[in-house]
Amino acid sequence: MPTKELTHVIVGGGAAGFFGAIACAQFYPSHRVILIEKTRQPLAKVRISGGGRCNVTHGCFDPALLVKNYPRGGPELRGPFSRFQPKDTIQWFESRGVQLKTEEDGRMFPTTDSSETIIACLQAEARRLGVQIRLECGVQQIDRLEEGFRLTLSNEEELTCDRILIATGSSSKMYPLLEKLGHTIVPLVPSLFTFNLPQSPLTDLAGVSVPLAQVKLTKLGFEQTGPLLITHWGLSGPAVLKLSAWAARELHALDYQTDVVINWLPQLTEEALRQALSQHKQANPAKQIGSEAPVNLPKQLWKRLVQLAGIEQELRWSTLSNKHTQALINQLRASTFHIQGKTTYKQEFVTCGGVALEEVNFKTMESRRCPHLFFAGEVLNIDGITGGFNFQNAWTTSWIAGQSMGISA
Repeated sequence: MPTKELTHVIVGGGAAGFFGAIACAQFYPSHRVILIEKTRQPLAKVRISGGGRCNVTHGCFDPALLVKNYPRGGPELRGPFSRFQPKDTIQWFESRGVQLKTEEDGRMFPTTDSSETIIACLQAEARRLGVQIRLECGVQQIDRLEEGFRLTLSNEEELTCDRILIATGSSSKMYPLLEKLGHTIVPLVPSLFTFNLPQSPLTDLAGVSVPLAQVKLTKLGFEQTGPLLITHWGLSGPAVLKLSAWAARELHALDYQTDVVINWLPQLTEEALRQALSQHKQANPAKQIGSEAPVNLPKQLWKRLVQLAGIEQELRWSTLSNKHTQALINQLRASTFHIQGKTTYKQEFVTCGGVALEEVNFKTMESRRCPHLFFAGEVLNIDGITGGFNFQNAWTTSWIAGQSMGISA
């Protein structure tokens, strides 16, 4: 650890920025730590995440499994997660009086169900450790000096420092400055979005969900399985959101115009499904086919799929032909719709792209191109699926960056 006092500037007042500033101030109490945020209100994304509850992290405690939730950046995060993972996040917040709870799907929230709890904790810890927080303070220019950096701020003030941590998320204004410092920026495209199906015959079933469906982008070679929600604009739910993240670049290249294929009952093989329909037919020959679902699907959805298979609702099971049976099986296993556009998931805008990962040392989060420049969070070409994984990336990379910033003078 250096003997002289250093000045560290953290650019960005989001989750990664605050956590990095706190880590830096904690590891180097004699150093000056300044956090600058271009807006009036820091931690804005924390405030709206998880519907205002803040999905802090995910209850996955094996780094090897954890990295599988990152379409981009998983291999690079394997080492960092062995040093700071969800267990450490939980302990960090609990040691500061914030209890977390785990929901059935693994997502973790504060027991208060309020993001303000997380915001208050981060702000209080930053104040306690003496972090200087400067709001409405954007960065216009970053110049390398013989020793350290000079930042030109939006109010034309100049600020010199020894180290910089960039934690600005996917802010497009920062990337040109980083390119001037020698970094390659992987183009940004949206990730984590829902599918628009304006011509879908399902839109009047908005609100209907199935607990398990397989969603495929057959032409692109991607598929995901999970809960699926029909909306008034198309399709949403965890299966679609995960699929959008993994296929983000390919969908962008197609201008979000391609077919999506849905298997509504992926737990059943074609033969098992055929047998279920046959047994129902034998047990209920006089009943109308559209009157009830013989499989685990909402009645409204079943009736619509029967209709899409070209079968009249009033037809009796006893008169169902082999041809109609096959058509119904095809519809249950491979309903095909055309995607025409996307919609941001709630207010949680996530991108893939950013600083090229090979240009960063993931043991310290320091730039390989520009010494004493560090990165954390979504400014890097890292993104996770929905469920708290993007926040965990922010906590982990900023914790490592913060404690690395003062190592060498």
